[in-house]
Amino acid sequence: MIRLEHINLVITDMESTLAFYTAAFPDYHIRSEGEGTWYGTPRRWLHFGDDYTYLAFSDHGQGNNRDLKGRTPGLAHIAFEVTNLTALKARMAAVGYDISTQGTDNPHRDNIYYLDPDGHEVEFVVYHSDLVAERNNDSVAD
Repeated sequence: MIRLEHINLVITDMESTLAFYTAAFPDYHIRSEGEGTWYGTPRRWLHFGDDYTYLAFSDHGQGNNRDLKGRTPGLAHIAFEVTNLTALKARMAAVGYDISTQGTDNPHRDNIYYLDPDGHEVEFVVYHSDLVAERNNDSVAD
């Protein structure tokens, strides 16, 4: 068995990052946190998630995230499957987060993208089919 346990993101501000991800993941909580150094740089770290999966944040980031429209290697986006995209959009809008990119037109799924406070692109997708071939079919998109 292989499953994704966590994603580790370097950020610049813990409070704004937690505000964003708490709105997106209301069932997640702070699992653990502490302070340390990363190659000589002081940092605060925090694990935000449930008993099985979490997002790891370290607040020692400096500078800007990669240009998401460019071709520089790095993280393009992370994606999460949700059961209710309408509820997620309402939670995000209620605390001031706007959709950064609308997903493609596809009868088998709906998806949207947000930018977190440090410019990491986060996709949320809800599937309308249990068939893998339909869920992964991008040829129906405009």
